[in-house]
Amino acid sequence: MGEILMRAACFILIIILGHVLRRIGFFKKDDFYVLSKTVLKITLPAAIISNMNGMKIEPSLLGLCLLGFGGGVLYMTVLYLLNLRASREKRAFEVLNSTGYNIGTFTMPFVQSFLGPAGMLATSLFDTGNSFICLGGSYSIASMIKGGGKGFSVKKIALTLLCSIPFDTYVLMLILNLLQIRLPEAVTTFAGIVGNANPFLAMLMLGVGFQLSGSREQFGVMARILLIRYSIAVILAVAFFRLLPLELEYRQALAFLVFSPISSAVPAFTAELGEDFGLSSALNSISALISICCIIMVLVLVM
Repeated sequence: MGEILMRAACFILIIILGHVLRRIGFFKKDDFYVLSKTVLKITLPAAIISNMNGMKIEPSLLGLCLLGFGGGVLYMTVLYLLNLRASREKRAFEVLNSTGYNIGTFTMPFVQSFLGPAGMLATSLFDTGNSFICLGGSYSIASMIKGGGKGFSVKKIALTLLCSIPFDTYVLMLILNLLQIRLPEAVTTFAGIVGNANPFLAMLMLGVGFQLSGSREQFGVMARILLIRYSIAVILAVAFFRLLPLELEYRQALAFLVFSPISSAVPAFTAELGEDFGLSSALNSISALISICCIIMVLVLVM
């Protein structure tokens, strides 16, 4: 337990370091986007390659993709039903801002540090399904809600996913593993060195990008969304860990994957939807804080 808490404390200190460095002017606002691109397009794909190469994937494990996809659908469904009497704009905002998991740049570093290859495999499969929701699916549903039934676009979702390097890497490594094809050692060695930088850069990026804003009324909206989201997460975590007939490492990974914060792509989609970007960004930041606490607690309980 002591080692888990010490490592988790190090992650928190890196986030604080990033935030402090931005406050004193070492990092500028635009540096967040540079760090984000570095993580999403370089270190995260490298970590996926080095950790998934040569893994044996049983066909039954492909169901983990459905769990990642189903979690997003569940959040959208619950928030939609709870807002049936609200305006289309409010329904669209809450459906979009309650769903999707930020796994690649937030939870993946925890998995790299605390779980073995089986945990990484479970995370990668879960995030493959999750990507369909957070990289276009929830935005298209929200657009359809706001437009009164118009706006859903399968083509747009497909194009968004194909342009996502982490998603493409997941799919490529999944196919190679199913075909039992291993990448050359030189490739995986290089990917391993680059991928080892992912936990540090991902946590530093979160600190640089952390921001809070909003009025007291907006905090009420955020509190409602977060209460619903994390209440569902508790139920899913218990169900996944206690009921699924999987190996312990898979169940450990799933138990804290559901506590991942809201997808980092949501504020950008909210702005594109024409809704409150500031409120969405604040919600995203508070979600990250809550998720850190939840994941540490889950690690202590299940490890």
